[in-house]
Amino acid sequence: MKQPTSYPCPGCGTLLVWTTDNPDRPFCSARCRNLDLVGWANEEKVISGNPVYDELFSDDLDADTSTH
Repeated sequence: MKQPTSYPCPGCGTLLVWTTDNPDRPFCSARCRNLDLVGWANEEKVISGNPVYDELFSDDLDADTSTH
């Protein structure tokens, strides 16, 4: 018999079994899911980009903020 897939919660590291019963999947709870969302919203979590593109568009960002 195949063992159920287990994985750590990305928020707190609690070991979970991957089932469709968990509406907060891949998190263990709504709390961990919400803390992750807040981290992205506060830009504490980012997906690293290509430094070449970051440099290309950095002037555009400075221009946009100076007009407001």
